[in-house]
Amino acid sequence: MSEPALRAMIVPVTAIEQNCTIIWCTRTMKAAVIDPGGDIPRIKAAIAQAGVTVEKVLLTHGHIDHAGEAKPFADEYDVAIEGPHEDDRFWLARLGDDGRNWGIRGVPFEPDRWLDDGDTVTVGELTLDVYHTPGHTAGHVIFHHAPSKFAQVGDVLFQGSVGRTDLPQGDHQQLIRSIVTKLWPLGDDTTFIPGHGKASTFGHERQWNMFVSDEALSAAF
Repeated sequence: MSEPALRAMIVPVTAIEQNCTIIWCTRTMKAAVIDPGGDIPRIKAAIAQAGVTVEKVLLTHGHIDHAGEAKPFADEYDVAIEGPHEDDRFWLARLGDDGRNWGIRGVPFEPDRWLDDGDTVTVGELTLDVYHTPGHTAGHVIFHHAPSKFAQVGDVLFQGSVGRTDLPQGDHQQLIRSIVTKLWPLGDDTTFIPGHGKASTFGHERQWNMFVSDEALSAAF
C-alpha cells in the first residue's frame, strides 16, 4: 500500500481542547501547523514525534483558542502565518484582552498573508484550496486537499454539531450557507478534522447532524 501524500496529527491545546492540527507532505516531511492556539510545548513535542519540519502556520479564524499563541509559535520557528480572511482582523486585534478573559495567553498580530476564497496554500509539495466560510466568525476559512479527500474546517462544522454564532460577528444563517455551499460540494467521502472533537465525514454529517443533515435542512426550508 502506497504512502498517502498527506498525513495529519491532532494536538488538543488549551483548556477548551482545541484541535491544533499538524499536516505534512510525506514526500518532503514539510509541515504546516493549523491553529496553534496555546500549549506550545505540547505542539513542539508532537512535531518532534512526527519528525517533520515546520514551514508555516495556517489559521482558520481569530478566536483565542485557535490563534492566541500563533505569533509566538511562528516567531520561535521563524515561519510565516497565513490566514485567516481579513474580516477576522477584529478578533486578532483583541487577542490580548480575550486571553486575559479566558486565562489563555493571547498575543495580537496581523498575519503575513490574509487568505480569501479561491486562494491556495502549499505545504511541501501539496497544494490546499482555501474557502472563505463566514458564520462562526466573519473571516473564517477552511483548508481542503482534494487528492486526499481531506479538510480542516475549524469551527464551522463538528461531528454532530455546528459552530456557535452567538459571539460578535457570528451569523447562524451565514454559517449554514457556508456549510451547504462550500463544504458539501467537496464530497460526502471527504474526511474532516474540526476545531473541537472527533473527525468525521461530510457524508456522515449530511445524514446524522441534527443541525445540517439533509433532512433537517429540508424541514427548515
